Amino acid sequence: MNLNLRHAIIQNVASNTKEELEDTIIDAIRSQEEKMLPGLGVLFEVIWQNANEDEKEEMLSNLKDGLQKQ
Repeated sequence: MNLNLRHAIIQNVASNTKEELEDTIIDAIRSQEEKMLPGLGVLFEVIWQNANEDEKEEMLSNLKDGLQKQ
């Protein structure tokens, strides 16, 4: 992913409230549009980079469990 795209995505949502961020995530998932995947990836990258080791382990467990249900 181009760093300019990453920066643009972050700048686009940086001032959003928690509710607006939640709406953005839910809308992106519900739309099931491929073009939304880079944005979700950038948001996940921010989450991952700001998580401690316990939070990362929980995310990985949730991801593994969710993937097994697919």
